[in-house]
Amino acid sequence: MSTALTRSVAILGGGNLGVALARGWVRAGRFTADQVHITRRHASRLAPLAAEGYAVGTSSAKAVQAADLVVIAVQPQQLDALFAEIAPHISATRHRVISVVSGASIADIRRALGAQVDVVRAMPNTAVVIGESMTCLAGDERPDGALDEARVLFDLVGRTLVIGEEMIVPATALCACGIAFFLRVIRASMQGGIEIGFHPEDAALLAAQTARGAAALSLQEGAHPEREIDRVTTPRGCTIAGLNEMEHQGLSSAMIKGIVVSARAAAGLYAKDA
Repeated sequence: MSTALTRSVAILGGGNLGVALARGWVRAGRFTADQVHITRRHASRLAPLAAEGYAVGTSSAKAVQAADLVVIAVQPQQLDALFAEIAPHISATRHRVISVVSGASIADIRRALGAQVDVVRAMPNTAVVIGESMTCLAGDERPDGALDEARVLFDLVGRTLVIGEEMIVPATALCACGIAFFLRVIRASMQGGIEIGFHPEDAALLAAQTARGAAALSLQEGAHPEREIDRVTTPRGCTIAGLNEMEHQGLSSAMIKGIVVSARAAAGLYAKDA
């Protein structure tokens, strides 16, 4: 089956990330809303999606039977029950599986769904909904396989990087949790802006657009954050004064420690509940 032939997708787990994926892929034109089947234990929470034309429901088994591609997006503690429901309906010759569940390895998934099932682990973030996700992918390199399809799908909603599976948990902390970390930095910048005299709505715009510009500079070919920082700082200037105060207060150390702690927590999410 060529990657171009996938006609429908079942997203099992209609939480924030599952819904963001659905809307992101439809917005990118990869699927129409009626080709996306989304499940959740409480289907009433999917009512807005149903009104938009998505196929919604509570039965993951039915969603799998109607789809070629299966995206597993439930919480780790819900995973074993989901496996029990869908395993009888998974076909290694028909289905491809993409899992965005933290902590569940490819081996774990194949043990539950079948040794021959083509499985990819993906770690996107909620910016998929606006086409700006950073998604890390891990899986077997097979011609026209799930990894190729995952690249195509996630390139539509941001950027992708194929990594070894052992790096997926660190990617959870840096990319998935990282959205919250950087948003907290933006919020702090906004609060600082209010304290120095800006109205909240103006401070929010200034902080967010400045963060966007900083990220764009960092993504330039060969750019390094410190090089761009050097362009802004001058001897005895206001930028270096502010940077030094932030470092004295532990800004970099706090960010590094937060990422490390998140990675440790992510590593135990599925094993803890399995």
